[in-house]
Amino acid sequence: MVGMKGDCAGAAGVLAAFGVMVRARPTLNLHAVLCLAENAVGPKATRPDDIHKLYSGRTVEINNTDAEGRLVLSDGVVYAHRDLKADTIVDMATLTGAQAVATGKYHAAIVSNTSRLEALCTVAGLRSGDLVHPLPYTPELHFSEFSSSVADMTNSVAQDRNNAQPSCAGLFILAHLGFDFPGSWLHIDMAAPAGVGDRATGYGVALLPVLFGHHTNSALLRALAPAPAVHV
Repeated sequence: MVGMKGDCAGAAGVLAAFGVMVRARPTLNLHAVLCLAENAVGPKATRPDDIHKLYSGRTVEINNTDAEGRLVLSDGVVYAHRDLKADTIVDMATLTGAQAVATGKYHAAIVSNTSRLEALCTVAGLRSGDLVHPLPYTPELHFSEFSSSVADMTNSVAQDRNNAQPSCAGLFILAHLGFDFPGSWLHIDMAAPAGVGDRATGYGVALLPVLFGHHTNSALLRALAPAPAVHV
């Protein structure tokens, strides 16, 4: 597992972006939930064929012990909605190696249940320099890849790893919120842009404050933020 020191880049980016937003004096309730997991061998480690019941109440069959971050990330988004009453939820993580295949080394991959939030994030990426590119959002075509005969889902794609794997990984997160989630959800998979060689890039620290810049008292962030009316 050499190189996993960079696997916390999503949480690190969220924490630093939260600091920027706090200093910019946000005009809405803003929360940062850090979802951290250590992928280590030990008597309490997750094992193949384990079945976990997550905070959502859904059960997950473990078929890939390296897909551990999405377990705590799923709990995090449910906590944000259920306990913090958030109606706009953005999760950001180095979720899949397949992201680099889908959108390359410089663009994070995004999936959203609303075209408006997807469009806003795309513009924020261009203005901040933290580039993003949308992935397909079609749960009816992709979520079946998580089928399990003993649980509600597996934790990694079970059937076809060539079937939009980064989109599927995002849908794993949304499934715990529920596909009928009434709010806005955005998933940012930034596995490749998070690092260059052995060093981190700080990806996301600029993206998130620009995305939500209209909800701050910072003249700079408000000027950079995409217009709220942007939609497709």
